[in-house]
Amino acid sequence: MWTVKCLLAVAILVALAACVTPHLPYPVTRKEPVVDFYHGVPVEDPYRWLEDDHAPETKAWVEAQNRVTFDYLARLPEREPLRARLTELWNYERYSPPVRRGNLYFFSKNDGLQNQSVLYVTDSLDRPARALLDPNQWSPDGTVALTGATATEDGRLLAYGQSVAGSDWQEWRVRDVQTGRDLPDHVRWVKFSGASWRKDGSGFFYSRFDEPDEKTRLTGVNYFQKLYFHRLGTPQSEDRLVYHRPDQKEWGFYGQVTEDDRYLIITVTRGTDPKNCVFYLDLQDPAARVVELLPQFEADFTFIDNDGPIFWFRTDLEASRGRVIAIDIRQPDRRHWREIIPQSDDTLRNVQVIGERFVAEYLHHASSRIRLFHLDGRPDRELSLPGLGTVSALNGRRSDTEFFFHFTSFTVPGRVYRYDLPSGELSVWRQPRLAFNPDDYETHQVFYTSRDGTRVPMFITHRRGLVRNGRNPTLLYGYGGFNISLTPGFSVANLVWMEQGGVYAVPNLRGGGEYGEAWHQAGTKLRKQNVFDDFIAAAEWLIANRYTSPRHLAIAGGSNGGLLVGACMTQRPDRFAVDLPAVGVMDMLRFHKFTIGWAWTSEYGCADDPEAFRYLYAYSPLHNLRPGTRYPATLITTADHDDRVVPAHSFKFAARLQECQVRGGPPVLIRIETRAGHGAGKPTAKQIEEAADRLAFALHHTR
Repeated sequence: MWTVKCLLAVAILVALAACVTPHLPYPVTRKEPVVDFYHGVPVEDPYRWLEDDHAPETKAWVEAQNRVTFDYLARLPEREPLRARLTELWNYERYSPPVRRGNLYFFSKNDGLQNQSVLYVTDSLDRPARALLDPNQWSPDGTVALTGATATEDGRLLAYGQSVAGSDWQEWRVRDVQTGRDLPDHVRWVKFSGASWRKDGSGFFYSRFDEPDEKTRLTGVNYFQKLYFHRLGTPQSEDRLVYHRPDQKEWGFYGQVTEDDRYLIITVTRGTDPKNCVFYLDLQDPAARVVELLPQFEADFTFIDNDGPIFWFRTDLEASRGRVIAIDIRQPDRRHWREIIPQSDDTLRNVQVIGERFVAEYLHHASSRIRLFHLDGRPDRELSLPGLGTVSALNGRRSDTEFFFHFTSFTVPGRVYRYDLPSGELSVWRQPRLAFNPDDYETHQVFYTSRDGTRVPMFITHRRGLVRNGRNPTLLYGYGGFNISLTPGFSVANLVWMEQGGVYAVPNLRGGGEYGEAWHQAGTKLRKQNVFDDFIAAAEWLIANRYTSPRHLAIAGGSNGGLLVGACMTQRPDRFAVDLPAVGVMDMLRFHKFTIGWAWTSEYGCADDPEAFRYLYAYSPLHNLRPGTRYPATLITTADHDDRVVPAHSFKFAARLQECQVRGGPPVLIRIETRAGHGAGKPTAKQIEEAADRLAFALHHTR
C-alpha cells in the first residue's frame, strides 16, 4: 500500500521538480600554483591546500559545500518518501552467529533501529540472553562503536575494542562477563588488530603503532607496527614487546594463539599484498625465540589449526584457487610438505577445523558452498544451502559438535543457521522478518564478454515481471580490487531501489577474489585498466540487453570502488547518468602519503616508479577530468574521520569536477559526513540518512 501511494506522490512531485535548480551556487574553491614534477612530467595540484583537514580554510570549505549539498538534497521530491520507507524496512531484528566459549554463548543483536548492535551472553540458546555490552550507551549519537570482542577459553573475561567516530584507531578494554564490570586494563593505539588470549586468561596478544601526533592522527602515515602481550592487571606501559622489525617499516603482525595454547602463530603482512610470511613462538618454552617458518613473501598462507607440530594452512601456492597443506615444523623443508585438500574448480575462501572435520567454504561463480572433509583430506559431505547466496561469520572449535553461520542473498535478509555435526541437521536459528515479500523479486546470473574477451559474471536483481524497455533506472555497483569478492548480500537500500522499479546489477570484476589469485592479479598495477574495461562492458551489456540506457544508468562504488566509478566516469562520461563515488581513492599520485595508503602500492603501484607513474597518471580520476566536459550528475560521499582513505581525495576531486563540469551541466555535489569514518561502525541513523540522499539523487537523475 505504501509503495502505490509513494509512487503517485513522487510522480506528482517530479512533475514539479523545477524547485530543484540546475544552477547551483558552488562555493568558490581557491587555487594555488602548486606543481610537482614526476620523472620530468609537470603535474599541477592547485587544490593541495584541501589536504590539511585541520586548516580553518578547509573547514570553512567543508561547511560551505555541505550547505549547498544538503539544501539540494532536502528539496529533492523523492527524498522524504524514500527516507520513510528506509526507516520502516530497516526496523528489523538482526543477529550474528553465536560463538561458544566455556559453557557460554556470545552473539550480537540489533532490535532494528538501534544505532549499534548489542552484545549478548547466555548459557543456553533456549533461554533469554542478557546484554553484556551496549555501545548505544557509549555516546549520545551512536558514533562510538564496538570493533571486536574476544572471550577467554572459559568465557569468564571479554576483551573488546572501541572506535570513535569511525576511525581505524581502537582502544581495548576487558570486561568481567559475570559482573558486567570493566577491569582497569586499557590498551590504546591499536589498529588493524584483534586480541588473542592465552588459554589461562592471563593476558592477550595484540598489535599497535606508536602514539601519533594529535594533529596528524587521522592523516599521518602508519609504519612500524609492533606485536605486544598485555598481561591482565598491568598498565599498557608494562606490556611485553613480543616481535617487531625496526628494519621493515611496512611489515604488519597478527598474533594468534593456537587452540592447544602451545604456539603463537605470527602472520607477517606487507601492506595489502595477499602474500605473507608465517613465524611462530613456542609458548611452553620461556627461552624460545621466534622461528621464521615461512620467511618469503611468495604466496598466501592462512593458518587453520595444528595437530601438535603439524600445522595446517590454506594456501594459493601453486594453486591459484586455494588448497590445504600440512607442514611438520620438525621437518619444515618444502619437500616434506603434504597436500591434504587439493585445488578444485571452485575458489577455497575459508577453512576451519570443527568437530574433527575440515569445514571449507568455497565460492562457485561468486556464490557460497560449504563442504566437509576428514582430517586426512577425504571428502565427507556438502551442505545444502538455499540458493545463490553468501556464507559469512562461520566459526567454531575443534572440540565443538556444532557450528553456526550467516547466510544472505540479494532478496533475503541474513539468516543464522545451526549445523549439528553428529546428525547432519541444518536448521535456522534466527530468521528476520521484514515488511516485504522476497518472492516479488528475482536474481539471476549472466556472463558477458569484456573488452579483451574475458568472460565475466554478473548478478542482476529486480522485481519479477520487469519489462526490458531500456528505460529502467539501473544501479551498477562494483569494486574490483584487493582480492575482495562481491557476493550476494541483502541491503535495505537496494531493496528500496528495486521497489521503485530499479534494477540492481553487480559484476564480479577482475581484481577481486572470485576466481582466485590469478583473477585478482589480472586487475592490479599495470593491469588495472582491465577492471575499468570489465565495468564498462557490464554497462554496455545492460544497455544492449535493454535493461536500461545511458540516460537511466547510475554507477556506484566505495573505497577502491570509488576509484572504479571515478575512473569509468572520466573515461566514458557519455555512458552514465549518475556517478556515486563513496570514500574513493581519487588521487593516484599521492595516495601513499597518508595513513595506511602506502600499503596499497602492492595493488596499484607507486608514482615514485616511472613506469607505474605513467600508468597511474593515465587513469587517476583527479587528473583525468577535462574542462568543458558534460559529466554525469555526481554525488561524492566521504567523512571527516576517514583515516583509511583520507577525505582529501574526495575534496580535491569535487573541487576539480565542479571546475570542469560543462556550464549548465548536471549537479556536482559532495556530502561530507561528520563524526564518521570509512564506513565501519557507522550508526544506523546516519546510514539511513545517507542512503536516502544517495537513492533520491540517483532516482531523480535516472528517471
